[in-house]
Amino acid sequence: MQTLAHQLVKRLSISAKQFQDLDKRSSRYARSLLWDAARVGNVEFLIILIRFCPDIVWKIDERKQSLFHIAVRNRQMSVFTLVYEMVAVKEIILTFFDSKKKQNILHLAGYLPPSHRLNIVSGAAFQMQQELLWFKEVAKIVPPSYLNKKNSEGLTPEQLFTREHENLRREGENWMKNTANYCMIVATLITTVVFAAAFTVPGGNNQETGTPIFFKTRWFRVFFISNAIALVSSSSSILIFLSIQTSRFTEKDFLTSLPSHLVFGFTTLLISKVSMVVAFSTTSFLVFKSEMVWLPFVIITLACVSIILFVWLHYELWVHIFRTFLSRFPCKSSKKRIF
Repeated sequence: MQTLAHQLVKRLSISAKQFQDLDKRSSRYARSLLWDAARVGNVEFLIILIRFCPDIVWKIDERKQSLFHIAVRNRQMSVFTLVYEMVAVKEIILTFFDSKKKQNILHLAGYLPPSHRLNIVSGAAFQMQQELLWFKEVAKIVPPSYLNKKNSEGLTPEQLFTREHENLRREGENWMKNTANYCMIVATLITTVVFAAAFTVPGGNNQETGTPIFFKTRWFRVFFISNAIALVSSSSSILIFLSIQTSRFTEKDFLTSLPSHLVFGFTTLLISKVSMVVAFSTTSFLVFKSEMVWLPFVIITLACVSIILFVWLHYELWVHIFRTFLSRFPCKSSKKRIF
């Protein structure tokens, strides 16, 4: 698809060069193509178009927005990064100002993006995080005076961001609380089971010494260690999810605090689940070590199926959580030079 677009723009460029008397019309058409490409994030198209008509990067649309402004308004990371690398251009167009609404580029970052761009990230909590990352990154590059500049409504960019994202923040708060509540119930059940298992060891205790009968066996040591890991990790998971429930859920909490708590909570919950299954599986080797030796292998297989099912049912959520947690605003080199 990108190759076809590349060929199309080249053909348009060649055709346009053959009609010198249509410069004004082609210039207007080129500007329209530029803004449309910026809105949808077609970087390949933009590179070729700017190479053909370099001065077009200085043009603004009917709303006094440049290529950089459109990229921020529509949350097009690839376009933002492309313009960011054009240092001379970036420093100037960052100062472009909407005189009618008295808004700078940071005000645009304070608005909610179009729904199709917002929904690229699933979950209101992670959408809020992405919005905060965008706002924070744009705030780094604007002139310092723009940070507290008020628009025609008397709002600074930060105040505008708070107003526009209030509903999203509430949705993120509800999602976080519900998720933490469900996970805390599971962690509590695991804690209850493994805590009871620590005092009812397989095989019982020696009546004379009080030590477990299977104390010196290898499988008992595996059982005890895995059971202890399950108890510690499930207890930690409960505390982590409880901290989410008692969070203030301010805007800044969605940036790092809440996502990190959720990641560590899910990690400890998974560890406790796996450790509990390992403890249960090793018990079968202790109980059936002399008779029905095949039964422990069946039990282990079924136990592994339960773990796989648990991971599979939550795979997309887990991957998304970890990916979002590890990612920061990726204003990295696009490796696509215009000139």
